[in-house]
Amino acid sequence: MTERTIDALCNAYVEDFCALDPLTATSIGVAGHEHEMTDYSPAGFDARLTLAREAVAAVEAATPVDDREAAAKDAFLERTRLEIELEEAGVNRSRMSVLWSPLHEVRGVFDLMPTEGEEAVAAIAARLEAVPSALEGLRVTLSDEARKGNVVAARQYAEVAEQVRRWTGQTGEAGDFFLGLVDRLGVEDPTRLRALAGAASAATASFGLFLSDELEPQGKDKEGVGREVYALASRYFLGAEVDLDETYAWGWTELQRLSDLMHATAERILPGADVDAVVAHLDADPGRVVHGREVFRGWMQDLADRTIAAMADVHFDIPDPIRRIECMLAPTNDGGIYYTGPSEDFSRPGRMWWSVPDGIDDFHPWREVTTVFHEGVPGHHLQVAQTAYRSDTLNRWQRLMCWCSGHGEGWALYAERLMEELGFLDDPADLLGMLDGQSLRAARVIVDIGMHLELTIPEDNRLGAGGTAFHPGETWTPELGLEFMRLHCRMDDEVIQFEVKRYLGLPGQAPSYKIGERIWLEARAEVQQRHGDDFDLKAFHRAALDLGSLGLDPLRTALGRL
Repeated sequence: MTERTIDALCNAYVEDFCALDPLTATSIGVAGHEHEMTDYSPAGFDARLTLAREAVAAVEAATPVDDREAAAKDAFLERTRLEIELEEAGVNRSRMSVLWSPLHEVRGVFDLMPTEGEEAVAAIAARLEAVPSALEGLRVTLSDEARKGNVVAARQYAEVAEQVRRWTGQTGEAGDFFLGLVDRLGVEDPTRLRALAGAASAATASFGLFLSDELEPQGKDKEGVGREVYALASRYFLGAEVDLDETYAWGWTELQRLSDLMHATAERILPGADVDAVVAHLDADPGRVVHGREVFRGWMQDLADRTIAAMADVHFDIPDPIRRIECMLAPTNDGGIYYTGPSEDFSRPGRMWWSVPDGIDDFHPWREVTTVFHEGVPGHHLQVAQTAYRSDTLNRWQRLMCWCSGHGEGWALYAERLMEELGFLDDPADLLGMLDGQSLRAARVIVDIGMHLELTIPEDNRLGAGGTAFHPGETWTPELGLEFMRLHCRMDDEVIQFEVKRYLGLPGQAPSYKIGERIWLEARAEVQQRHGDDFDLKAFHRAALDLGSLGLDPLRTALGRL
């Protein structure tokens, strides 16, 4: 049997990386590190960087034995080289944003850990005990980076410090996250656990003060990162290099197309009314509202289950272990919806999470049908869980560690549009919800690129209030970004404000959804043109998903081999 050197190297990298980053191990479902904590000190980052460099050198020197290994090699080198670039540019170690940072990883890992049985409780205790030292290591790293001038915008430090105050029960309705975790365990004598949770909470609160008192004053006043940093971030989140100016112009065209479709759909619901009037009409309809968070979670679960049943064996091949998804309410209230993949053995299923902001207890399903498709099937759950399942065709790194936002989020947005194509959005209200979500993603392209590159707003745009021009000829600012998003998003204002903070803190990530969808659609069209009448949509989806997650340039290359 031919030796599959690249697969072996990638498999070894998973083992070695998980030993150096136990929180990632838990996140991707690799067992054996549940009681360990990631080292976020400079030495910890150095060890992971050394491992990445050695792995890249080894994979570069290896020769693939077939197309499958060639795709694996392309994917590994593209992703890991970019990780090294981000390290060398000082981005990874200084990262701090409202959406993603090592601090969020430390808190968030507890959401993924089992809570039943003595072994699970012991692992949680060990991790709680390690929180103070982990945050101290991160404090040293961030301080070192700040001395080198590697800091983020002051606003991001301030906003994350506010998140910390909510997590530790100083503000908001959720209470202290760590003490709440212990209470949910229901152990007979929680004395030691509560002491560990108290220490973890105190360390987290202290870290929040470090952010606000020490780093915020050193943070940048200017929130846009500029073209050079943005181009690197865009390549990381897309796995492809795109013309940023052309993409910015396309964003305007795409948002106008979606705006026109929304007006046409609104006309079907309430003839003569504009989109905002139709949205108000739908939200006021007592038959289109769900009261209470737990009731809404049940609605999501029911729709997710029914969708899987309708998709399986008809539109997609869905193996039995993937036909289970859990819809969850997150124990925090930061705002946001996200998916976490299954464990390697599927004992922990894929999960769709909703972090509901304070004060929101009424939900409008017409807005969220498309969200369930995005996070569940045929979106992230089908994509991520199927990748995890394909041990016969993908190595462990491909199945568990490889993630590219443009590929993954692009697929999920493509999946939303696909559901209209397959007839699952025949209710015009549900279709309006999908188009509204698409409009949000198109607006992100404009605002994210515009704010970070300080681009000019086109003179001839028609995307202001009532179809007027939106601030023609002006240069983008965060204030204009917020105003624009309020015009083109029908969401609670707290969520819209979080959106703009997110863009400013994580440049290049938010546009990856819509740009990724664009590249997925182009790739499908290229394969369809090549195969002509023999093109089979179900077979295309199976072949594309069987490639696993990879950057969008390697995706094009791999699909070209089909």
